[in-house]
Amino acid sequence: MADIAMDKPGATVLLMGNEAVARGAIEAGIGVAAAYPGSPSSEVLTTIASAAKQRNIHAEWSANEKVAMEVAGGASFAGIRSFCSMKQNGANVSADFIVNANMTGIGIAGMVVFISDDPGGLTSNNEEDSRTITKWLDNPLLEPSSAQEAKEMIKWAFEVSEAVNLITFVRGVTRISYTRSNVVLGELPEKKEKKAYFSDLWDMYNPKKSKFTSGPFPIFHKPLHEKLEKAREIFEHSPFNQYVGPEHPELLIITCGACTSYCTEAVDELKAHERVGILKLGTTWPLPEKLVARHLSTTEKVLFVEEMDPFVERSVMELAASLLPSACNLTFYGKRSGHLAPYNEQSTNLVINALVDILDTTYQPRDLTYDSQAKEAGQIVPDRPINMCAGCPHRATFWAVKKALQLDGRKGFVCGDIGCYAMSFAAPGFFQSRTMHAMGSGAGVANGLGNLKQFGFDQPVIAVTGDSTFYHAVLPALVNGVYNNSNFILLILDNSATAMTGFQPHPGTGLLATGDPAEVVDMEAICRAVGAEVEVCDPFDLENTTNTLLNMMRKDSGTRAIIMRHMCQLVKARRKIPNKYKMHVDTETCLGNTCGCDNLCTRVFGCPGLIVDKETGKAAIDEALCVGCGLCADICPAIAIIREEAI
Repeated sequence: MADIAMDKPGATVLLMGNEAVARGAIEAGIGVAAAYPGSPSSEVLTTIASAAKQRNIHAEWSANEKVAMEVAGGASFAGIRSFCSMKQNGANVSADFIVNANMTGIGIAGMVVFISDDPGGLTSNNEEDSRTITKWLDNPLLEPSSAQEAKEMIKWAFEVSEAVNLITFVRGVTRISYTRSNVVLGELPEKKEKKAYFSDLWDMYNPKKSKFTSGPFPIFHKPLHEKLEKAREIFEHSPFNQYVGPEHPELLIITCGACTSYCTEAVDELKAHERVGILKLGTTWPLPEKLVARHLSTTEKVLFVEEMDPFVERSVMELAASLLPSACNLTFYGKRSGHLAPYNEQSTNLVINALVDILDTTYQPRDLTYDSQAKEAGQIVPDRPINMCAGCPHRATFWAVKKALQLDGRKGFVCGDIGCYAMSFAAPGFFQSRTMHAMGSGAGVANGLGNLKQFGFDQPVIAVTGDSTFYHAVLPALVNGVYNNSNFILLILDNSATAMTGFQPHPGTGLLATGDPAEVVDMEAICRAVGAEVEVCDPFDLENTTNTLLNMMRKDSGTRAIIMRHMCQLVKARRKIPNKYKMHVDTETCLGNTCGCDNLCTRVFGCPGLIVDKETGKAAIDEALCVGCGLCADICPAIAIIREEAI
C-alpha cells in the first residue's frame, strides 16, 4: 500500500482505484470515515485507516452499512466533513437513513458516499446497479472514469454536497476500484484543529422542532427537489463532463464511468473519429439537461454505453421526449435496441460490435487462426473451479452438517448466507445451502420456516452465518427467533475475521480499523443473553460437531445456536501460526479408482491440498497447498491418509 498521506503535491504515484478514492477523501479534509467491508470497495476504508492517526481522522469499520451511514451523518450534523464507503448491497441496507436525511438535509459540512458496484457479480452475490437508488432517493450522483478522476471527483463531491445540503454519491465499479494507474497527488489540507459542535440545541425561550428531525413530509419534500435542481445547474458546468469528436457526428456515444475507456478504444480501433463523437458524463444524476440537449441537437443517432442498467439511457430518452418535436429524428441504440446487454461488464469488443452494426462497417480484430489456436492452448490449462481454501474450517462445518442431516433422516436442510461459506451452495460446501439471499437472510428465512409446525412442517432447519455477518445483520433475526419461539439452529461460523473481503476486524475480533485494541463483543454471551441455547464446537472435531448438531436437531424446539470456532487458515498464516500436522498418503492402503469410496477425498471432499497422482491414480498431498489441518484423515474411509505431528 502506498503512503496515502504523503504531502507531495504534484507527485505521481501508482495507486489502486480504491486508494485514489481514499486519497481524494483525505485531500478533501474529512474528519470521519465509516464503512462496512465488501469487495469491490473494501480497500477504501483500509487505506484511510492507515493514515487516520497522522491526519486526525476517526476511521471505523461499522457493524453494518446503515450504521456507517449514520456515523457519517452524525459527524456532518456536528460540522465535520464525513465520508462513507460500501459496495452496492450496502446501498439497500443504508437506504432507510438516507431517505430521511434527504428530508432534513445534512449539516454545514459535506457528506460523501462512495459506492462500488460489481458488474458481472465478480465478488458479489448480485450485480445490482446502485444508481437507481440515488435517483429514487433524490441524491446527486457522480461517476469517475479513471483512478485519477475518482480522486478529483471525491473532492469535488464535497463541494457539491455543501452547496446543495445533500449526501452526494460517487459510484464506482469493479474496474475502477481495482485498476492500478498513475495518479497525480493534490494538496493536503492544513492540519488545523477541527471543532465539532452540534448547534441545533433546544432553546427554552424559542422552543421549536429540530431541523434534523424529518416530517411533516410535504414541507420537506419540496425543498428537496429544489436542492436537486440546484445540483443540476452545478452539473451543467462540471469539469467532469467532456466531449470529444466532430461538431456534427454521424453517431453520438453517451457514456460514463469505466465505459469511457471502452468507447475511446473502440473508436480508435475502428478509426471512426470523423464519424463518432463521445460525450462522457461524470454527473449522471440529476442529468445536466442543457448540456445533453445541446449535443443531441448535433446528431441523429445516439448510442448509450454504460454498466449495467440503462440508467443514463432512460434519463436521456425522458429528456428527448420533453424536447419533441425537435428530437423526433433521433434514433437511440443501447440496452433497449439490444446492441448492448443490461447485465455483466461491458468491454471494448462489445462496443466495437455495436458500432460495426450501427455504422454498417466491418472489423477483423485478428488473424482467423487465432481463435482455434487459443482454443487449443486452453485445453492444456488446468481447470480451476471455485473452491474454499485448503484447510478452510467451513469445509469441515459443512461436512459435519451433511453427515448430521443424513443421520437425522428427516430431510433437513441449510439456509445459506453471504460470505466465504456462500460457496456451500456448490461443490465446496457439498451443495448444502438451499436458500441464499442477502446478509442475514439465512437466519431470517429460517425464522419463517421454523414456525410452520401447524402446517405439518417437521424438517430440521439450519441457518448459517459468519462471525462478521452475525454482528451486521443476524442479531435482529436471532432475537426474533427467540421471541417467536421459532424452531431452527443458527450456526455461527467464527473464523476470527471478515475473511471474504480482506480480513478486516469486526466487533468480535478485539481490534479496531486502525489496529488498536478494542473490547470484544462476545457472540456467545449475546446469544445466551437473548435466550438462545448455545454450544461451541471446533468444526475440525468432526465427531463432536456431528453429535452436537444431532443433539440440537433432536431438541426440535426454539432457537438454538452453535458457534463453530476455528481460525481462518489465511489468518493463521498472517499471524505465522505453524501447521499442526504434516500429511501423507499411505500408497499401499490407498486403492485409488479401485477403492469402494470412488476417490471420495478428491471427488467429494475436494480440499485443494488433495490431488490425484496421475501416474498411480491414487490420492496424494499437494505440499505447496496443504496447511496440515488433518481433516482429510478423518474423512478417508480406508484410513489411507495419515497425519503426523508437525515438527
